[in-house]
Amino acid sequence: MKRVIEVEGMCCKRCAERAERKLCLLDGVSAAKANFKKGIIFVETTLSDEALSACIADAGFAVKEIRERRGIFS
Repeated sequence: MKRVIEVEGMCCKRCAERAERKLCLLDGVSAAKANFKKGIIFVETTLSDEALSACIADAGFAVKEIRERRGIFS
């Protein structure tokens, strides 16, 4: 399932890369791509929202919202 995670605290490319690496280390995450300018992370996963939220918090960011990715530009 494809998810969009809105986060606070990503201020640069290194922050985005850190979030991507943390997510990709989880079993059940097949892809993660972060955009620090928009404060969002696109994730392809089978994990629950709680697991994703805990991982992002562990990386040092605050999760604002997790929602299903519906279209190509959502």
